[in-house]
Amino acid sequence: MAPEEGDGHAVVVHLDKLLQRRGMTLAELAARVGVTNVNLSVLKNGRAKAIRFSTLTRICEVLECQPGDILTIRTGDGESAEN
Repeated sequence: MAPEEGDGHAVVVHLDKLLQRRGMTLAELAARVGVTNVNLSVLKNGRAKAIRFSTLTRICEVLECQPGDILTIRTGDGESAEN
């Protein structure tokens, strides 16, 4: 079983790295996806409790990536299995 921190999950969000690689700001992504900066910031900072599949789909469309590029699971050694 993957280790969990106080937040109850082991999901790691890599949105900041994807934005940096694409030279895109959080505000630009939020506008193109159709969500607020605040909601996207909560996701980016790993504080989100859930994400709608429609939002994840739109983020992937805009960033031209797969869900696994955005989300990974922390492994037993505390590291995130990144692509």
